Amino acid sequence: MRMKNNPQLAHLRKNYTLAGLNEQQAGNNPLILFSLWFEQSLEAQLPEPNAMILATSAKNGKVSARTVLLKELDETGFVFFTNYSSRKGLEMEENHHVALVFLWLELERQIRIEGVCEKILPEASDAYFAQRPRESQLGAWASDQSKEIASKDILNDRFKELEALYHGKSIPRPANWGGYRVVPEMMEFWQGRPGRMHDRIVFHRPNPESLWSIKRLQP
Repeated sequence: MRMKNNPQLAHLRKNYTLAGLNEQQAGNNPLILFSLWFEQSLEAQLPEPNAMILATSAKNGKVSARTVLLKELDETGFVFFTNYSSRKGLEMEENHHVALVFLWLELERQIRIEGVCEKILPEASDAYFAQRPRESQLGAWASDQSKEIASKDILNDRFKELEALYHGKSIPRPANWGGYRVVPEMMEFWQGRPGRMHDRIVFHRPNPESLWSIKRLQP
């Protein structure tokens, strides 16, 4: 079957008018600005504002991207949790440079982040795993993430076996599951503006000990 082009695609367009962003509003620390924008996304009751696109690449240069959830944020960076043996885990092991994207369309905002990932301490991963819902804990054991499986029934059966195995017991964290921290080197804040004259403020720093520099980019 031949796929037809949808003529409506070329005409999908929105005029952004909600707010602006200048250098004074941005301040001198992008993590503080991120925290402010994130609080505003919570106040606006956006659906899953902590959802972020994570882009990774292997040594061969092929890039992959997927959505993960931000679970911790402090002055050192952005923390999420996943399977170390998944495709993204293996790629991050080969290449520590990653990118994140937060897209909050309701607020006409986007934040792009480029940085270096590192595993968090095992104790910190243990603490987070312990407070996860029990079903999520079992799921981390049941799924050999990113690996091919013959049927969904096999996965469901494995889950039930683990459920029986740990009945009435605490569930330990799998050794191949834990947290990563993305230490930012670049953060760009995008605020939609009328006529596609968007505001783009970008922060750079060569290493975590350096001060942030700030620049405005053309839209």
